[in-house]
Amino acid sequence: MNARVKEVAEGSASTAAAARRFPLVTRHCTRTGCSESAEVTLSYQYGQAQVWLDPLTAERDPHLYDLCARHAGRLTAPQGWQVIDRRVADVLPVHLIAV
Repeated sequence: MNARVKEVAEGSASTAAAARRFPLVTRHCTRTGCSESAEVTLSYQYGQAQVWLDPLTAERDPHLYDLCARHAGRLTAPQGWQVIDRRVADVLPVHLIAV
């Protein structure tokens, strides 16, 4: 095996080993001073005066805000705005959904 192929193969093995040793990085609440794990993703549409709470997205997005359960539960929107919690539909049992 030439040196470059061996280096790449060893690099892949060490990367896989590192992934097993270190758990996935937990995203934290974006509220200043909060170190809790994020559980909810907040997004908003200024033109519609709406704020949406969704289950935590798979990847971090700089245009969205990750919140812990405590801060998501205490969220209030500006006067005239609507908070829409879209997490509720994900946990409803199938037999409760109207057809």
